[in-house]
Amino acid sequence: MRPPALLTLSLLGLAGLAITGCQASATAADAPIKIATLPVSDDPTAVNPNEAQVELLEAETGREVEVTDVPDYLSVVEAIRADHVDMGIMSGFPSALAVNTGEVDALLAWKGSDEPVSTCVVLEDSPVQKLEDFRGKTIAFADQASSSGYFMPVYMLHQAGLEQGKDYEAIFAGGHEGSFAALEQGQVDAACTANVLTEMGKPMFPFAEGEWRGIGQSPSMPIMGSVLTRQSLDEPTRTALQEAIPKVFSEANKEKLAGYSSFIGLEIENSPEPSRYAGFAEIADVAGVELKDLK
Repeated sequence: MRPPALLTLSLLGLAGLAITGCQASATAADAPIKIATLPVSDDPTAVNPNEAQVELLEAETGREVEVTDVPDYLSVVEAIRADHVDMGIMSGFPSALAVNTGEVDALLAWKGSDEPVSTCVVLEDSPVQKLEDFRGKTIAFADQASSSGYFMPVYMLHQAGLEQGKDYEAIFAGGHEGSFAALEQGQVDAACTANVLTEMGKPMFPFAEGEWRGIGQSPSMPIMGSVLTRQSLDEPTRTALQEAIPKVFSEANKEKLAGYSSFIGLEIENSPEPSRYAGFAEIADVAGVELKDLK
């Protein structure tokens, strides 16, 4: 039989472990939620959607939210993989490439619809009338990590028999706004972008009705975007985010969230399986993009 003194010490030790475990859990649940974000808009007159996102998440979770600004999607993925931040929000293709590493988790996904994602915008007086007319032309894309501003329109052009670098010249403008500016200034023949941006008007889309035309419509996407998290994220934070994010991305916050508002109204899938992103592989292959290219 174990001596009473040893039994007492053992019980005290177990109690201490239990208390420590509770304290660690409580600390994790109260710690700031850390997010890596990309620049969304340079318009000084508009509400910064990243700041709005922080305020709304803090209100819904009751926790402080800290933001790390990074220059590109690859930096978001690396920050998550290295446990420097808890989460990041990405569109469909960067999400798929990130999940494919097996080193980040998809906390939730915004499902796509059957609607086309992208079109290529030309000025009203452009001679281009159909996709095949882009042969020999110069086209502006947002950047190599953009689902609507690169992957989907490149795939659309591929389906029309046009290959990048062979049938048309591609330039990367650093974002949708840069693409529109290049088109406006006559530096390119077209700017490929998201359909939803063309519907927003200024400041997100600079062309008024009668000043532009959309050439072609890309296929739809099964997943429009995802919230990606580090694999070591604690369960209380996972649960808090899964409950809060649908409330943040609601119709009431559409104006505040600006560029992020394209996710509003879409059906949400919690903890999607990696297989849900498999359909992006063929399109990424056509675009010739890998995770290391998300800059």
